[in-house]
Amino acid sequence: MLEHQQITDLIRPWLQEDIGRGDVTTRAVVDPELAGRARIEARESFVVAGLSVAAACFEEVGEGSLKWLPEVADGEAVEPHAVLARLDGPVASILTGERVALNLLQRLSAVATLTSRFVEAVAGTGAGILDTRKTTPGLRLLEKYAVRVGGGSNHRFGLDDGILIKDNHLAVAGGVALAVALARNGAPHGLRIEVEVTTLDGVTEALGAGADAILLDNMTPEMVAEAVKTAGGHALLEASGGMNLGNVRAYAETGVDLISVGALTHSAPAVDISLEVETE
Repeated sequence: MLEHQQITDLIRPWLQEDIGRGDVTTRAVVDPELAGRARIEARESFVVAGLSVAAACFEEVGEGSLKWLPEVADGEAVEPHAVLARLDGPVASILTGERVALNLLQRLSAVATLTSRFVEAVAGTGAGILDTRKTTPGLRLLEKYAVRVGGGSNHRFGLDDGILIKDNHLAVAGGVALAVALARNGAPHGLRIEVEVTTLDGVTEALGAGADAILLDNMTPEMVAEAVKTAGGHALLEASGGMNLGNVRAYAETGVDLISVGALTHSAPAVDISLEVETE
């Protein structure tokens, strides 16, 4: 779950960016004393994520004067015209907070929806779907939350919570064996050491070096299947690179443990959500 204070700390500069010196349009045409209601509505099918984030936007703008009434919960699949939440209070505050709240709700629901499709595509294989660090700067905490809402799991949150030795590390260190040895000697106790390889020979090297996990980068499903046989359960195997809804099942059926998908957070298309002020 997301902590309320974490959300508030994130959204304040985003609201300030949008509002600037004030919502001049709303100030000009809406009576600040006018109270009313609004509904947030789905215009397409998707998995909902980010309701607490949208609620916090309206709470911040309305300074507590707006009542947020959710109609669904994060993780629910909704159809077009479903009401996600209702708002009750000053219309001016509703209009001022609308854009940032909807932007975030659309973005996080998009990530959750795409994640759920990947999870469904590999159902029954035993393979888990992971995100990557290919997140929108400033939105990592929220986007990774949306991945979990969609049924996926999180890889590293940042460079400080896991060791992943990639191609450039290998080039600088002088190869797989040396890189793993250096990581083993210099890493904080308890951190799993994962090494990225692009060939089956690399899998053998990583196993010999004692890597805890091996990232199989841009391999074909056939290569991944061979890597699974070679590893024999002695290291966690993660397939990555070029994953899409058309090929992910083939990778999952190789017996690989994990499949990381950058598209979950860098290519999820925003879902269509509207806010409608209800007039009597």
